[in-house]
Amino acid sequence: MHLPILIEIDKDGRYIVSCPLFKGCRSWGESIDDAMRNITEVIEMCLEETKVESLNTFVGFRELEVAADAKDSCD
Repeated sequence: MHLPILIEIDKDGRYIVSCPLFKGCRSWGESIDDAMRNITEVIEMCLEETKVESLNTFVGFRELEVAADAKDSCD
């Protein structure tokens, strides 16, 4: 099973990973490898509770350009 994984870096330098197919499926790690191991465990738990047929539909990623002033409202 191939799953999309989002990888971000938080303000403390930790890697935050999530799988958009599952609601609330997130984890983190000090390195990308750690984060990927951790999200694998979380996904395995999610698969125990969720039927594959009921997964969210992943469409893809898009980039959006916004004015720099709009960024300040997200802090």
